Amino acid sequence: MNYVRTGLLLAGLTALFGAVGMMIGGQQGMIIALLFAAAMNVFAYWNADSMLLRMRGARQVDDRTAPELVSMVRELAGNAGLPMPKVYVIDNPQPNAFATGRNPENAAVAATSGLMQLLDRNEIAGVMAHELAHIKNRDTLTMTITATIAGAISALANFAMFAGMFGGGRNDNNNPLGGLGMILVAILAPLGAMLVQMAISRTREYEADKIGAEICRHPMWLASALNKLDKGVRSIPNMDAERNPATAHMYIANPLSGKGVDNLFSTHPSMSNRIAKLREMAGAPQSGTTAPTKSGPWSGSAKERRVRRRPWN
Repeated sequence: MNYVRTGLLLAGLTALFGAVGMMIGGQQGMIIALLFAAAMNVFAYWNADSMLLRMRGARQVDDRTAPELVSMVRELAGNAGLPMPKVYVIDNPQPNAFATGRNPENAAVAATSGLMQLLDRNEIAGVMAHELAHIKNRDTLTMTITATIAGAISALANFAMFAGMFGGGRNDNNNPLGGLGMILVAILAPLGAMLVQMAISRTREYEADKIGAEICRHPMWLASALNKLDKGVRSIPNMDAERNPATAHMYIANPLSGKGVDNLFSTHPSMSNRIAKLREMAGAPQSGTTAPTKSGPWSGSAKERRVRRRPWN
């Protein structure tokens, strides 16, 4: 059902893009708008991942520079039946992570230094499993296309605003709207695109939580991580994300504000809702702490975790 909903939302976003083009320039405008969207998607397909990593100042790590983290991701990728993705670390105090790449063969996962300082080994594994779930579900491509179309709608809206203000009095058969109508399009179209983009993002996050819990085989690892991330993003701003909010939906937790409101204007589902679903998967009570209780390949006593090297050292 989540996949059907995502497909319908994407179709709606594309239809909105074509409708804006038609309102601005008639049938010819719609065709030009759709061709423009196709060109932008082709560019995003090949370049969006590397652009995002460069924007965030990510540095690639390997078995020599971060052996435990890379080994962890390799084992989780094996659990998921995925090729080994590239692994990146971002020097940013806000605890967060994201995945990118046009397909599983050209994918990457990235975690901030703040995430690796805040979480224990099991929780980091839960987060990495969540990001691998995005890769497995090809959400990275879906969200890249979504962001590209939404950005194109905003660009068209800006053009409509300009045309409505300076060319709305002309009688142009290619433009079925007057100046006031084009100004309304300029205001309402980006709002509609934003709502659809956020709805797609929330749908994919729920699915990635579910698949990620299956990949790491312990839903409570991810539940515990989300509980800590919810508090961490509230207290530590991410200035890189603030400067480019269009990529906020790529992160496991909203990097802009850390708000947990599950509504039309949120890029992420409520953390409490996500944690509740994971606890339900684990058969855990819906109250109390979310600390993982099961053992696993990255578990150990509190004393052992304090003295053990972190996976990014």
